[in-house]
Amino acid sequence: MCCSPIRGRRGFDDRHAEMIAPLLDRLGMTLPLVQAPMAGVSTPVLAAIVTNAGGLGSIGVGATDADEARRMIGETRARTHGAFNVNVFVHATPVADAAREAAWLDWLTPSFAEFGASPPSALRTIYTSFADDPAMAAMLIETKPPVVSFHFGLPTARIVGALKEVGIVLVASVTSLADARAAEAAGIDAVVAQGIEAGGHRGVFDSDGPDDALGVMALTRLLVRETALPVIAAGGIMDGAGIAAVLDLGAVAAQLGTAFIACSESAADDGYRRALSGPGACHTTMTRAISGRPARVLENRFTKLAATIGDYRPPDYPIAYDAGKALHFAAKARGDNGFGAHWAGQGAPLARALPAAALVAQLRSELEATLRMRALGVERV
Repeated sequence: MCCSPIRGRRGFDDRHAEMIAPLLDRLGMTLPLVQAPMAGVSTPVLAAIVTNAGGLGSIGVGATDADEARRMIGETRARTHGAFNVNVFVHATPVADAAREAAWLDWLTPSFAEFGASPPSALRTIYTSFADDPAMAAMLIETKPPVVSFHFGLPTARIVGALKEVGIVLVASVTSLADARAAEAAGIDAVVAQGIEAGGHRGVFDSDGPDDALGVMALTRLLVRETALPVIAAGGIMDGAGIAAVLDLGAVAAQLGTAFIACSESAADDGYRRALSGPGACHTTMTRAISGRPARVLENRFTKLAATIGDYRPPDYPIAYDAGKALHFAAKARGDNGFGAHWAGQGAPLARALPAAALVAQLRSELEATLRMRALGVERV
């Protein structure tokens, strides 16, 4: 195995340097890169390519059931002998509210009507939280993927213990020091420091609570200084220079999501790809309107509609997402992709439409070049 580009760097935080080798070696990583587990976008093919290139590939199964998750894990295993990450959603159990849901559908009715469609007569809980899905937990314990990561919260101590007992590395997305400390107390092995720049859903444990909206730089450094956990930095990182920057802060790796959306191996549809390369990439924004939880998305017709939300309150996640998906499908059927859940981070204008293997090779080259230039005293490449 070749060495990680970050090993042996003079001036690297000693305590966190000691974390790097065990974590990366355990996962067989030769590159401090995690491909984000974007549910509905990441694929077993994409994950395997990233892993085979020395990073850690990921699949997201929070939007599916145990049977489909098992199939995805099997396909990923068939394509790589290396470690990969399986991500689940641990959101709070949604509370149905018929009046609130009816009001939400009334607000969306004119938008549906524009496309000759009607909103759903009722909304469903389209995703089951990992906290309420014993079949998913049992499947993970049986199949033993190398890494399991949690978004939106943490499972029970019993589940954490059962997963660790079969040798699974556990990772949790956090957006604050308080949530990182909760992960540390729960026995989680590493955390993803999700800065406000990151695309997709915020990993806040309490979506109705305060959010300090920390950027990736401040959050990464805070968690490095104040916890004993390895920190994987996420949010707006799109190239090797960005990876090098968070390594300087003490992160053991960087997690990139938006950078991989344009890869041919992702499941992003043509409308998503066009939006990523369009003007909306320069104007990402946070909204609850699409799914019911705060998420960063490319500016589009849905985000402009959300600006008129007034006193309307979206139903709980993922009940609101049932309406959001229905509106997108109605618009898409008429050739309008402006209501898609086109999640993307603030680095979206830096996206490159490359095959995944070529992108990882480029990221490795950029990282190594940045480190070489810094060793020579050159601050910018």
